[in-house]
Amino acid sequence: MDKLPVDATVINSLVVLARAAGDAIMDVYKSAEFGVEHKADESPVTRADIAAHDIIAAGLPRLLDLPIISEEAPVPSASERQAWGRYWLVDPLDGTKEFILRSGEFTVNIALIEEGIPVLGVVHLPAQQTTYLGVARQLSADYGGAWKYQQDYPATRIHVRSLAQARDDNALVVLASHRHGTGAVNQLVEQLRGRWPGAVQLSNAGSSLKFCRIAEGVADFYPRLAPTSEWDTAAAQAVLQAAGGAVVNAEESSAAWLKPLVYNGKDTIINPDFYALGDVNLDWSALLKKE
Repeated sequence: MDKLPVDATVINSLVVLARAAGDAIMDVYKSAEFGVEHKADESPVTRADIAAHDIIAAGLPRLLDLPIISEEAPVPSASERQAWGRYWLVDPLDGTKEFILRSGEFTVNIALIEEGIPVLGVVHLPAQQTTYLGVARQLSADYGGAWKYQQDYPATRIHVRSLAQARDDNALVVLASHRHGTGAVNQLVEQLRGRWPGAVQLSNAGSSLKFCRIAEGVADFYPRLAPTSEWDTAAAQAVLQAAGGAVVNAEESSAAWLKPLVYNGKDTIINPDFYALGDVNLDWSALLKKE
């Protein structure tokens, strides 16, 4: 497969595109009526979801003319999409429920997938005017790594924090979803408290922000023990991987347990349960393996 022509122009334009989608979301966010409807699976969709999708779907082919999978468009058949070596994977508005509740914790997610791996990802938080970018080093030697943009400030590099070097001094900061899989997560947190030598601190965050918190070194672990779709995770996985972390399979009965989450390899686009990890040098198996 030929090397992708990903340079500063493509990377910067992707950030600009995510921000444009975010601006469209905020236009709806500031309005009195969101136009909330429900899909066949009862998940909500708003005027903001559709507006962001339209902007992204029009803009991506100008950067790299590749197939696009978006939450707000029909999903191609498995036989069609699994023939793609590269494609865009998009969630125009991740955290629609948070958007409806006006929590501010919703994101625009755009990822570039190559051979099942997220190699480029942008996670933009419109309400906070903050953008996270992850670029795999094999994709761009000059821009490889993870970056955080805050409004008009210059981008700063971000990296996961090390726990292996200071286990006794650091609390293990665990992030959890507001609504999903709380029982299983609470059991896991109690297990961690029995095995981690320091304190275990539980915190909450919405949508893809959890991955980004780990990527910038303010949290360490996010267990997702409830269903997600591939467009929910791909962009944030690219950011976290570029920052030195990982997103791995959490299903202990699977041969893929603790191996990186991969995409477009199944008939369904539903992810397995997973863990987002910060310090990959830690012995996570010893912490997470059930007795």
